[in-house]
Amino acid sequence: MQEAIQVGGALLVLAAFVLAQANRLATNSRVYLALNLVGGGVFPDLVKSLANQGRLAIIGYVDDKHHAEIDLETVHGKRLQIFGVSNTRMTAPQRAEAMKNFARDILPGFADGKITAVIDKVFPFDQLPQAKAYVETNAQLGKVVVKMP
Repeated sequence: MQEAIQVGGALLVLAAFVLAQANRLATNSRVYLALNLVGGGVFPDLVKSLANQGRLAIIGYVDDKHHAEIDLETVHGKRLQIFGVSNTRMTAPQRAEAMKNFARDILPGFADGKITAVIDKVFPFDQLPQAKAYVETNAQLGKVVVKMP
């Protein structure tokens, strides 16, 4: 959990590696944004973990579970916002606008060092099968890099 907080800085992001702490966090009502990169298997716990007026972004389905139970009383009572994030249905002008906003809002953070990539492990290109196997374990905290020759 401490690694996840350090990686996220001031913004606490919940994903698979912190789900074990979701119920404890919920008692503190401090989670205002949860990013669901996992899928339906973790959705109910993420909903429970959110503070009043919290937001839940659904980004991925690595658990291949595209359906989940939803506690409407919690969503209603806490005034939660649940939304999806996907580029697949964006039009070309929408993608261009998103890229422009990314360049304006995010890229400067990389340039000045305020945003850095978290690298979990680096593999040489000749170990590509091992890199793939490692990613499939879902044990990484950060990016897995394969260096080109």
